[in-house]
Amino acid sequence: MTAHTPRTALYGAQFAADPHAHYARLRDRGPLAPVALAPGVDAWLVTDYHVALEILRDTDTWTRDPRRWQATQPADSPILPLFGWRPTALFSDGPAHARYRQVITDSVGILEPHLLQRDTTAVAEQLIAEFAGTGKADLLAEYAYRLPLLILTSWYGVPDPDIDRISTAMNRAFETSSGAAAAYADLVAVITEQVADRRTAPRHDLISAFLGHPAQLADDEVVRHITLTLMAGHEPTANLIAGALLRMLSDDRYAGSLHSGAMTAHDAVNEVLWNDPPLSNFSPHYPRHEIVFHGTPLTPEQPVLVSYASANAQAALTPAESESLGGSYAHLAWGAGPHRCPARQPAVLMAVTAIEYLISRLTDIRLAVPTADVLWRPGPIHRALTALPVEFTAV
Repeated sequence: MTAHTPRTALYGAQFAADPHAHYARLRDRGPLAPVALAPGVDAWLVTDYHVALEILRDTDTWTRDPRRWQATQPADSPILPLFGWRPTALFSDGPAHARYRQVITDSVGILEPHLLQRDTTAVAEQLIAEFAGTGKADLLAEYAYRLPLLILTSWYGVPDPDIDRISTAMNRAFETSSGAAAAYADLVAVITEQVADRRTAPRHDLISAFLGHPAQLADDEVVRHITLTLMAGHEPTANLIAGALLRMLSDDRYAGSLHSGAMTAHDAVNEVLWNDPPLSNFSPHYPRHEIVFHGTPLTPEQPVLVSYASANAQAALTPAESESLGGSYAHLAWGAGPHRCPARQPAVLMAVTAIEYLISRLTDIRLAVPTADVLWRPGPIHRALTALPVEFTAV
């Protein structure tokens, strides 16, 4: 490809307003399309469902280690908070990945479903009580965003004064804009303090669980895995809740769902995962050597992302394919292969519980603006609302 070949920018308001139109044009160029993640940060995007599965499952050809690419980037690149190497399961392969992933799955396994439902319901009630008497709310800022934040920080034992600091840092890191690197550094600083505290005074929380795991992670490995699981657990779950609520409040098929409609909160969550996955473009891969992949020459210095949103939209699975890949759950919102999200079930349970509890408490909730006026945040990675204004009868 020449330097003059046009690349589609996956950032900015134009892309955020209608990403599916961009994906459709990219698919017309083949299963692999040239894109820009930020000004001056080029990548390739897999837009085809079956090619996405191919790259997600092929650990012989591809690595998740970005260091050869990272060496070509400036230290303050806004994409590095999400793509820069660190010693975690996300950026490792083989035995190192298996070791790191085991720590995550064992720690997440502590969170039994009934405890998660209990905590979600308690936090939901706390948040609803703060705005139920007003008859209006921004369900993104006041509910969907805060709920997973409060649950996750309680599990990790983060003190209240640090919660807003963590929230701001994670939000800015996902924007992949100026200030993202500094925001991620601040997040690391907060978690480093907490890890040091637990090293000397363990508690009954997830930070202590990571530190006490038989894998014996070093302190920096623990810090990086805490930041990874916080970012992966909070922002996508918040956007999943908000996206599903928007669908239920704007789609006529859900009319009556607040009482006894046929379409449920679980249906809305699954539709968001198929059509507008909170992590729309992610899973950066790098070829281990120079290759030609579906007609495109690639080098180890070129990141190749998977567009879950485009692949899901393109998928035309036969009944047999769908059944073999999980039926209605054959979407790629959680990834696939050895790096498939290890916390997908808790995330769905939290989202469904949060939505069901909200609509049971505020039974006549409705959008306060036309659906067309609901805006989306810019960014190449996520599908995220800027706000979700609603009205209801004050309780």
